[in-house]
Amino acid sequence: MKVLFLEDEPVIQDVLAEYMRMKNYDVVTVSDGEEAIATLTREAFDIAVLDIMVPKKNGLFVLEYLKEHEIDLPCIMLTALDDEQTQLKAFNLYADDYVIKPVSPIILLKRMETILRRATNHKNKTIGNYDFYLQEESYQAFYQGESLHLTLSEFLILQMLWKEPNRVFTREQIILHIFNEDYIGNDRIIDAHVKNLRKKLPFSYIRTVIGVGYQFDIAQLEKATRKEN
Repeated sequence: MKVLFLEDEPVIQDVLAEYMRMKNYDVVTVSDGEEAIATLTREAFDIAVLDIMVPKKNGLFVLEYLKEHEIDLPCIMLTALDDEQTQLKAFNLYADDYVIKPVSPIILLKRMETILRRATNHKNKTIGNYDFYLQEESYQAFYQGESLHLTLSEFLILQMLWKEPNRVFTREQIILHIFNEDYIGNDRIIDAHVKNLRKKLPFSYIRTVIGVGYQFDIAQLEKATRKEN
């Protein structure tokens, strides 16, 4: 697995990169956002670990670059900033995880393993009978033949809700489905992912059940399908 690691503090960069290499990751280190973007234009990666507070272009700018250019790359934001506004901005730009510094190298490696493992835990098949369907081998949803460009987290949430329509899932259940037992953090990460997912869906398929969680409203899908026909 190939990792793009953006970190401007030499000691932190050296230590964390060495731990990654000990786990057989192929690590490419960069020290500023402009170098990160230049590297992304030349090479393909399996995952990125991006520090936010770096010179020239910050980590959020790099994350936004990935979003705007539709580069499907799982990203972990690594930062000393723990305020809610910065975290929400990162998740709104489709970050997969947000890790507060100082971080244990072992915890960071577990986060990376968890995100990469999600891509191998599902069989290859297509789900759906309508213009709207999920294709599991590409981890994408399609509407009238066009990809909705979901992140991996968004796809896994939609997949979980779709497979048991009208069942209400709690945030904790969704976190376990996506991260297994490796996630350490606020369960409101799910709210941010659902918010982004809703923006991409052609209709209001995901319903909030106040005080409980989320469900896939199959009636909305059937209603939309009847209107189109």
